[in-house]
Amino acid sequence: MTTVRKKTLKGQTYYYLEHSIRNGKQIKKKEIYLGRKIPSNIEKIKKDFLNDIHKQRWYVDVDRIKQKFSKEQGLMPKSVRRKELENFVTQFTYDTQRIEGSTLTRRETADLLERGITPKSKPMRDVQEAEAHRDLFYKILKSKKDLSLQMTTDWHWDLFNKTKADLAGKIRKYQVAIGGSKFIPPSPVEVYPMLTEFFQWYNKNKNKMHPVELAALAHFKFVTIHPFGDGNGRISRLIMNFILNRKNYPMLDIPYERRNSYYNSLERSQVKGDNGTFLQWFVKRYIKEYKKYLK
Repeated sequence: MTTVRKKTLKGQTYYYLEHSIRNGKQIKKKEIYLGRKIPSNIEKIKKDFLNDIHKQRWYVDVDRIKQKFSKEQGLMPKSVRRKELENFVTQFTYDTQRIEGSTLTRRETADLLERGITPKSKPMRDVQEAEAHRDLFYKILKSKKDLSLQMTTDWHWDLFNKTKADLAGKIRKYQVAIGGSKFIPPSPVEVYPMLTEFFQWYNKNKNKMHPVELAALAHFKFVTIHPFGDGNGRISRLIMNFILNRKNYPMLDIPYERRNSYYNSLERSQVKGDNGTFLQWFVKRYIKEYKKYLK
């Protein structure tokens, strides 16, 4: 619980923001000095204070995950690592495509991508986009180049040139809407300036910000710009895993079954213009996904 505490010293009043944290049986207190009076923006200060506390706790766990994951990978034979990656690529492709409306089941996706068996009575578009996503994902993992606008438009072209050639690799020049969402994406005239700002932000923070936070915020910022006519979620999730892999952190799959909490956290952050809700959801999801490394 976060509270404002008043302290009196030699007749003078001072205000502090205090938060109690339970760690097992122990309770630790953290505080910051507010001044001689309570600031008018106290709610924002509280929120930033809590976010900083959460980050400190989260990133200890996240870095333990990275350390144990790296150790495990180092002990695995190459053939086992290859199979583990194949399994992840299949699962990630299934989930990211299904979130966007693909009709392929998990088994059909595995049969298609791992055994070359094309499912019957399913749209060819779903089949082609699943294959394109797999191929693109492997290409991304091997890339030596850093993130750029040209790279993301190339990814988009790779993903959609067989199924949506009219928009593949093209930055939109028209307004779009997100079905079922209260958030309205930026107008066409805003897209290029926002993309410029995004890549400036990325280049400024790529070696300063914690990699998991960088991956989460890059995903959030890019999908909020919504620069393409379609496929923004898929490209944003590829950006997310490009960053995690490049920084040697385990990559993250967002399960189709958890799409509602994923969408809700995105929408709340987008409508409020505050990325904190999505960042909190993302880091908690990341830690839960890899909790085996924290035992």
